[in-house]
Amino acid sequence: MGFNTDEASSSSRSMKIPGEDAPFLGQNQQLSSLSKTFANIFMSLVGAGILGLPYTFKRTGWVMGSLLVISVAALTYYCMMLLVYSRRKLESQSEAAKISSFGDLGFAVCGPVGRFVVDAMIVLSQACFSVGYMIFIANTLVYLFNSSSTETNTKIFGFSPKSVYIWGCFPFQLGLNSIPTLTLLAPLSIFAEIVDLGALGVVMVDNVLIYLKNRPSLEMFGGFSVFFYGLGVAVYAFEGMGMVLPLESEMRDKEKFGKILGLSVAFVAFLYGAFGALGYFAFGEETKDIITTNFGQGLLSSLVQLGLCIDLFLAFPLMMNPVYEVMERRFCEGRYCLWLRWLVVLAVPFVAVTVPNFADFMSLVGSSVCVVLGFVLPALFHLIAFKDELGWCRLALDAAFIVMGTAFALYGTSSSLIKIFS
Repeated sequence: MGFNTDEASSSSRSMKIPGEDAPFLGQNQQLSSLSKTFANIFMSLVGAGILGLPYTFKRTGWVMGSLLVISVAALTYYCMMLLVYSRRKLESQSEAAKISSFGDLGFAVCGPVGRFVVDAMIVLSQACFSVGYMIFIANTLVYLFNSSSTETNTKIFGFSPKSVYIWGCFPFQLGLNSIPTLTLLAPLSIFAEIVDLGALGVVMVDNVLIYLKNRPSLEMFGGFSVFFYGLGVAVYAFEGMGMVLPLESEMRDKEKFGKILGLSVAFVAFLYGAFGALGYFAFGEETKDIITTNFGQGLLSSLVQLGLCIDLFLAFPLMMNPVYEVMERRFCEGRYCLWLRWLVVLAVPFVAVTVPNFADFMSLVGSSVCVVLGFVLPALFHLIAFKDELGWCRLALDAAFIVMGTAFALYGTSSSLIKIFS
């Protein structure tokens, strides 16, 4: 992206980062290899957002949708590297500086206010991703087991099927989220990603077969009115900004992190574009907000949908781990706190049962906290960290990210809220 290696050199000054002496991802004794770093980046980027991309392509058109995914991928990579080089610059100024997380960087650049803003954005974004997981699981189970009863407003024990499935997951999530470290959750993560990739592969192959059979009419461009909607969903889909600094700090050969990160983001962008386009190609204007509900209730499609539900169910505690790290550091002096974790888990179903549409929810989250966390804050921190060294071109670029990101967050959030409440 045109970064200079000498950006990380400067005069020394004293700086200490309080409150986060432990690494963000837990205490690891071994540094990650290139292949493991690639896998970790992939797992941190890919989430439930991919399942709403075909519906987004239906609204934006498949060409506009593809261009949005590619553009957001490039901008996301650029801003991720801004975080990496800002951290390296600040750590080079003092041997006492140890920046292990996004929140540490916020403190190093802007003091307690910077840490608070980053922590708030991370809590909101990660919690909203988890809400999206619960919505997807509940909607899929309703489609598989209650599709006929929902049309006649049949209740389960007096409650809607969606609410029953969301709250049915709650006691099991209490147990999973009680696991204290990511190290103990690693086997679940590996199993979840294997299931995820297998299920997504089956869906994409099925989409190709359905398209060759039906060949529905398709739109290339959806118009300016849906541009910000599609941009919000695309930003939501690339959800790993908060994990970049911990992953880079745990890599053995840090000089190659930029290349590995670029390859990972490019691979995910290709996967997103192909999945979104093929889903829209298969069903055209009949594409639903969660693509798996377009498939029939046959054995194969049911197994695929259940596999995706299992993947997101097991990924829920991994997605919530950054929330616990922030909450326990702020309210429990960094110590493990079971009741605080349970209280946070309790809040997720309350939000999930009130959200009517999965794709609209993704657009809202992507347009608000994800834009601020993914574009505005990295550019702001980079601008402050290199304020004495940036040329006018790089200065203008950082300022453009800040201004345009803020404007998009305000407009995109308002338009998404209007869409949801309408």
